[in-house]
Amino acid sequence: MCAVIQKTTLFQYICLMNTLTLPPAFANQMNAQLGADFPLFVDALASPTPVSIRVNPRKQALDTTNLDRVPWCPEGFYLPERPNFTVDPLFQAGGYYVQEASSMLLSETIRQTANLARPLRVLDLCGAPGGKSTLLASMLTPDSLLICNEVIRSRVSVLRQNIDKWGYPNVVVSNHDPEDLTNLSGYFDIILVDAPCSGEGLFRKDPEAVDEWSEANVDLCAARQKRILAAAAPLLDTGGLLIYSTCTYNTQENDDNMRYLATNGFKNRPLDLPADWQIVEKRVDGAVGYQCYPHRVKGEGFFISVFEKTSFTAAVKLNARTFRSIRALRPRETASVSAWLQHPKAFSYWEKPNGDVMALPTALEKTFLFLDSAIHSKGFGIELGQFKGTDFIPSHTLALSTAIRSDLPGVELSLEEALRYFKKENLVLDQPVKGWQLARFGGLNLGWMKGVGQRVNNYLPKDWRIRMDIREYI
Repeated sequence: MCAVIQKTTLFQYICLMNTLTLPPAFANQMNAQLGADFPLFVDALASPTPVSIRVNPRKQALDTTNLDRVPWCPEGFYLPERPNFTVDPLFQAGGYYVQEASSMLLSETIRQTANLARPLRVLDLCGAPGGKSTLLASMLTPDSLLICNEVIRSRVSVLRQNIDKWGYPNVVVSNHDPEDLTNLSGYFDIILVDAPCSGEGLFRKDPEAVDEWSEANVDLCAARQKRILAAAAPLLDTGGLLIYSTCTYNTQENDDNMRYLATNGFKNRPLDLPADWQIVEKRVDGAVGYQCYPHRVKGEGFFISVFEKTSFTAAVKLNARTFRSIRALRPRETASVSAWLQHPKAFSYWEKPNGDVMALPTALEKTFLFLDSAIHSKGFGIELGQFKGTDFIPSHTLALSTAIRSDLPGVELSLEEALRYFKKENLVLDQPVKGWQLARFGGLNLGWMKGVGQRVNNYLPKDWRIRMDIREYI
């Protein structure tokens, strides 16, 4: 292929690749960046996309015995082919997350630069759809705080759903522009800015990204990223870590923003990555970032760099305020709802104005109290359900929570029954059951059913229902 490119123009070479047509300006950019490796890069973009997942360490049900590991993430694995994840009950239960392998480099980055043995306050500033948020949740101590923020309101629901599936009680989901978070100045130990970008690293995975690419859009993304970084910097405590990542290759979005951080109150924190991982170091004025290329790693394009804050920002103090919008449950109510959790004394119990009952980890209660006043668009704690007269209706979030009691009544479903459950059909079981039952598959909770003789009513929320035809899978 190297001989071919010497005899043709760059654009002619691209046209030879019948499965891929790159924008000429992008091809010129990558040819200048990669040199002799450029043909290998184009070949990689025309090859099948690797499929990778990351398992939930608190919901270990997937058999990974014969799967190849993602080198830089202990919970990451490659699949030999892409199944239909929608019809896998273990996926719907939060047993694993479908995540691109290169982006899992965040795992090794955190391990090398953060003290994971102590409680941390962590902000994933651009969180949707939730891949890196769930990765962070898996790595932090239970008494750490993770805020998963998404700026675009329409993307918050998918972030919320993925966080609910993962099932960790110490996570907050919020919907704020970074510039709205000034009440949290100096508050965080780690901030991840997985910035909205031009998506060059997703060209193989998402062909629409090719059509949307333009030099003008690259410039727009680079300016937007710099605005986000400028807003994020004051939120970080002195000595805290800012992790900056993109799924793109160009210097405007990666190198120039590294340079911006290195000259605006931050010092670069290098990583020590094994040479056989084939991840490329990109050095800019003494700072170093790490670039994944699809012809060198089994993954897509991804860039990541780490900076430690050296400038001073006065940290906010936690004030002993009362919650603005929730009330503590009465003792009798607490006794009723706490019985659903494995360690009920590890939580306090509250009711929202709409009647939703939630449990807050007691180790983080003062933190949540402060956040209730500091930010207005958020959700936190475990949503337990609602009282309806003398009855308590448990929520779907509770069913998926890792804090739920393990000995609650439940029914292990077959694959066909589990898929019919996710179609929101009412099931007829072999044995009669009464009262609230957890639908389970592979030992993982799928959601709630309520038994009436041999018939059970399906309490899966409507917006979790599978809409595709499942007949070929049962």
